[in-house]
Amino acid sequence: MNEGHVVVGMSGGVDSAVAAYLLKQEGRSVVGVFMKNWEEDDEDGVCTATQDYADVRSVCDTIGIPYYTVNFAEEYRDRVFSYFLEEYRKGRTPNPDVLCNCEIKFKAFLDFALKSGASALATGHYCRLDEQKRLLRGLDANKDQTYFLAGLKPEQLSRVVFPVGTLQKSDVRRIAREQQFSNAAKKDSTGICFIGERNFKQFLMQFLPAQKGDIVDEHGKRIGTHDGLMYYTLGQRRGLGIGGRSEGTGESWFVIGKDLKRNLLIVQQGEHEELYSTDLVSDKVNWVAGKAPGETFRCTAKFRYRQPDQAVSVTLTKTGGASVVFDRPQRAVTPGQWVVFYDGEVCLGGGSIDRVTPLKPIRL
Repeated sequence: MNEGHVVVGMSGGVDSAVAAYLLKQEGRSVVGVFMKNWEEDDEDGVCTATQDYADVRSVCDTIGIPYYTVNFAEEYRDRVFSYFLEEYRKGRTPNPDVLCNCEIKFKAFLDFALKSGASALATGHYCRLDEQKRLLRGLDANKDQTYFLAGLKPEQLSRVVFPVGTLQKSDVRRIAREQQFSNAAKKDSTGICFIGERNFKQFLMQFLPAQKGDIVDEHGKRIGTHDGLMYYTLGQRRGLGIGGRSEGTGESWFVIGKDLKRNLLIVQQGEHEELYSTDLVSDKVNWVAGKAPGETFRCTAKFRYRQPDQAVSVTLTKTGGASVVFDRPQRAVTPGQWVVFYDGEVCLGGGSIDRVTPLKPIRL
């Protein structure tokens, strides 16, 4: 590889393809690298990485840049997938995509790129960096991905570029069509990267033994049977298997809690106070700038991707975490997911949600 080149992490998708094209148009020396993180075939016995790599190869040939592949499957299993399983064993709902960015894409992969002599790593993420290397939201509000990058550190951001962060998704598609990329119309990937389009429940069953138990309402009355607490998350409505019951209010049932000791899934008809919380604690928060804005401060936060910003008050804890008080009670704030903080366009950082305070505690 050429000294001072830019390595573009290419997934086979249209965003990273256009990122590579834009850098080449700037006159940069560009190398496309396909990162394989998962070895397993999908339900139909098809290795989706094979098609993705074919798209990378086609796009790189069209642009006129060299391309390589690198396998991080072992690092992914050790650093991300093992964490994913452990969180589910604890009854939490993890966000492995955040950890993948911290540990694989912008750590193992960034190290690989720099050791190859690259001056920078580029990806197709919808986000921006200003002159101070602050992490800013992507200009396409519907595609902004700073939520998933809140675990990055200054030394990582100092060596990366995000070429599509100033574009709308429609512009990215248009450029791909104009350049006749083979993946111009390829649909966006959804869900957790190593599960893809597969049935999540069936996938998890392969790795964690399920323990059936009772579904009860907020008063402890038995409503039905669950397949294993790990398959359910707070606020879930679909897939509970208890619809169409004649008694009750006729409203939909929602998951409002889990009792791990007694293996109970707690549900309630309608969305009431038990589903809402007033504050949370994150035991360890990453600040993108290297430090927090202050010991206590006001900002906005998201508790899940695509959620509108919510006003909060943040107080740092002595252990490197933060206590976060919501201006308004929030629905289904879920341990294991991430709380991510913002000051206007700037993503300040974030951390895993460890404990929440319910608006109305469940007392069975």
